[in-house]
Amino acid sequence: MILKDKVALVTGSTSGIGLAVARALASEGARIMLHGFGDRDANLALKEEMAALSGDLASYSDADLSSPDAIDALVAQCTDELGSPSILVNNAGVQHVAPVESFPTDKWDWIMAVNLSAVFHTTRLCLPSMRQRGWGRIINTASAHSIVASPNKAPYVAAKHGVAGFTKAVALEAARDGITVNCISPGYVWTPLVENQIPDTMKARGLTREQVMNDVLLAAQPTKRFVEPVEVAALALFLCRPESGSITGANLSMDGGWTAQ
Repeated sequence: MILKDKVALVTGSTSGIGLAVARALASEGARIMLHGFGDRDANLALKEEMAALSGDLASYSDADLSSPDAIDALVAQCTDELGSPSILVNNAGVQHVAPVESFPTDKWDWIMAVNLSAVFHTTRLCLPSMRQRGWGRIINTASAHSIVASPNKAPYVAAKHGVAGFTKAVALEAARDGITVNCISPGYVWTPLVENQIPDTMKARGLTREQVMNDVLLAAQPTKRFVEPVEVAALALFLCRPESGSITGANLSMDGGWTAQ
């Protein structure tokens, strides 16, 4: 197991991309700090799954990433229960869609806090121990919207562009410390959240399932297929391998050709 004795803090890891990443890292021996909202009993069961996969310890937190104090507590819990994180995966994200002139200001603040400021806070807290150890991996889940834009998503696009820029800056600061800092930018990823939107869209627009998937959700992706969470997880795992040590400051697209257009 290549990540034996490593500690991985993965935010937003009780579903979707984050859960796939947590499973991939645990399968290679990492101790997982699971994080996310949802049913607590179900999430505690996921924690036990992580422990079984890694053959080691795991922990769980439902910290509110819009609060710097809660982020402090999250990293402290991870350090106390598992050890200081040597792998940090900033995956948690939120979204709200509206034209900029009518965009609720509280929603702007919320999106910026969770999608961008939380990445800063977790990084500033985890980086010192990575430097002391002489090894670390920071992986930020960005988005195709870190490269291109879509209407009615100004805060999300701004935050994800910020994540890409922040990734580059920290990569330069940590370049000689055995630490790599990268972001992965997926397009539309196949998750239950997306799947559950299809019937309502079919009804509202009078479209077939295939039309909704190809002409609405996948309109921008030339492959006309969703990215799978396990694909993102496989790339995240590779970024933790020794062979990836020269990849840092990169924004790695996984978007079915969306941003190649």
